[in-house]
Amino acid sequence: MVWKIKASPFGSLFIAFASLFFILVSITTFCLETHEAFNKIINKTDARNSSEPDPAPQYEIETDPALTYVEGVCVFWFTIEFLVRVTFCPVKLEFVKSVLNIIDFVAILPFYLEVGLSGLSSKAAKDVLGFLRVVRFVRILRIFKLTRHFVGLRVLGHTLRASTNEFLLLIIFLALGVLIFATMIYYAERIGAKPNDPTATDHTKFKNIPIGFWWAVVTMTTLGYGDMYPETWSGMVVGALCALAGVLTIAMPVPVIVNNFGMYYSLAMAKQKLPKKRKKHIPQAVQGSSPIYCKGDLNLTCNSTQGELCHVKGGRLLERNRSGKTSIKHSIKLFSQHFFFNSSCYGDKEGNAKDG
Repeated sequence: MVWKIKASPFGSLFIAFASLFFILVSITTFCLETHEAFNKIINKTDARNSSEPDPAPQYEIETDPALTYVEGVCVFWFTIEFLVRVTFCPVKLEFVKSVLNIIDFVAILPFYLEVGLSGLSSKAAKDVLGFLRVVRFVRILRIFKLTRHFVGLRVLGHTLRASTNEFLLLIIFLALGVLIFATMIYYAERIGAKPNDPTATDHTKFKNIPIGFWWAVVTMTTLGYGDMYPETWSGMVVGALCALAGVLTIAMPVPVIVNNFGMYYSLAMAKQKLPKKRKKHIPQAVQGSSPIYCKGDLNLTCNSTQGELCHVKGGRLLERNRSGKTSIKHSIKLFSQHFFFNSSCYGDKEGNAKDG
């Protein structure tokens, strides 16, 4: 019972809103800690005895204690949440293999290590403490915890996993295009070089092919920072071809990815609405000569005075009765009314079945 309440964000509104609140507060605190208004220099050391000719001064910066206290409260909540979930988890192995649970543990651990080493004065402890301050960036990974509370983020994750082949194809196309156009822009700029500048180092920034890789990536993605651009007519032709090739390359796998997102989103919305429909009032059984309609994927047969067996195939309801007459329109109308609510056909099997 505790696991169902804790694992499902909709099992308890209080836990869901509290978890969302602490996630947002923790991320906000992480961002504010980098602002100079919340940092002050408490110690400045001039390394005059250093062997270096012009040693740089060493600074020791302290973050505003208020932010540290706020972060401590957030970490305390995440720790309690993590311990409750790992304690009452029915399958410990699946819990350990979950990516979100690994992120939770990695984001919590540095805070306790930093607190434990802050009171030590040894050089090794200070070095480890400095490393932990750098590793603070893992706290930003808590943003992925929001996937537990928002269906759209979970749908996005499923879409990215389902579109792995399309992303791989896109990367291959981009890599080939970058290699080809970086080589072309390098030689195109050299062709337009001045006679007294055979290496083309004075009038262009494309001094070698690896530098052209950056330009090709920026151009093919239609980003265009403007830090590098061709200055010869031949280079401009290559640049135009590179931009057109980039647009066509990126546009090819996008429809497949969009279709995957639409499919998973529709399934997620249907899964959310399904339990609500089951809780509605169950209508009375159809009387007289009207048949009773069943859900086809359960392969159940319903007793009726006229109807023999109802099957759902391809989204259509086929009714066979002793009179030999078929009314598709009337069948679909009644099927839409009784698909989720006819308890005489479903029984306990459908009521206890998993959503999906």
